[in-house]
Amino acid sequence: QVQLVESGGGLVQAGGSLRLSCAVTGADFGISNMGWYRQAPGKGRELVADITSGGDPLYDDSVKGRFTISRDNAKNTMHLEMNNLKSEDTAVYYCKAEIRVRPNREAIRIYWGQGTQVTVSS
Repeated sequence: QVQLVESGGGLVQAGGSLRLSCAVTGADFGISNMGWYRQAPGKGRELVADITSGGDPLYDDSVKGRFTISRDNAKNTMHLEMNNLKSEDTAVYYCKAEIRVRPNREAIRIYWGQGTQVTVSS
């Protein structure tokens, strides 16, 4: 019953901005770490940014200073503000969440969203 729904992807010109959102439902016992990953054609899935339940962020060097990750624990949502987009940012972006499936801290399952396409034209 857990679902991750992404939104905000689209087509944007180089130098433009885009805001991605991820909404989680069915997380009855809370969410631990969350993050954004991306996958370009012919490449593996790579980390863009992640954020702890306490709000501590970590960014890949390729997006540091341009992207900002945030979350709202009361709403079970996560966002990625992307500024100064480059053509190399073009990829499918995925939301990832570590979700507690039992009322204890050790029982965690990883869930993924379906992905949203981001295309940056040069």
